[in-house]
Amino acid sequence: MVFVWSYLTDGDPNYTLVQVSVNDLIILVAFVPIVGFLLGVTNVTIPYDTLVTSVVVFVVVPLLAGTLTNRFLVKKHGVKWFTKTFLPKFKPVSIFALLATLVLLFAFQGHNITENPLIIVLVAVPLIIQTYLIFFIAWFGGRKLKLPHAVCSPAAMIGASNFFELAVAVAIALFGLQSPAALVTVVGVLVEVPVMLSLVALANKWRY
Repeated sequence: MVFVWSYLTDGDPNYTLVQVSVNDLIILVAFVPIVGFLLGVTNVTIPYDTLVTSVVVFVVVPLLAGTLTNRFLVKKHGVKWFTKTFLPKFKPVSIFALLATLVLLFAFQGHNITENPLIIVLVAVPLIIQTYLIFFIAWFGGRKLKLPHAVCSPAAMIGASNFFELAVAVAIALFGLQSPAALVTVVGVLVEVPVMLSLVALANKWRY
């Protein structure tokens, strides 16, 4: 999703790739022990093989696929073709995949969402506050450092976004598709997408 937000704000694709790669590398090391610790506090038994598999499938594989695709296409056609031809054509595909993911998630959790509106609000409100707060801190921090728009914008987007795709996968794998845990992660996706789109609009409006 981060690549979508960056592209929609004309972010530097090379900077975005590097920052996402660093972020993913940190996740590779930190995700499993953090989840294990947080769930362990509540005395929930953790199958660590499931956590590790989730990280590999939803972080390692996409990261490698994106990196190899970038290198192959740039080597074969050049950077100009990649940024001016391939990315614009790929944009509808990425947006369609994002929408398809949301539709499937909400289809499976539709009943829980309509039956538990208070839970939705209790989860959504702090997430919305957190996302806007982090974005504004990163955005104005980048402006203070005089970063160019193509760097400041994706930096703020990456800082504000969350790994809800991974959270959804782990919640479903550990607790089941109809579980409250899966519901909470779906609410995270439900909140993040419109909020991030609004931040995309702000970033483009505040272009400098």
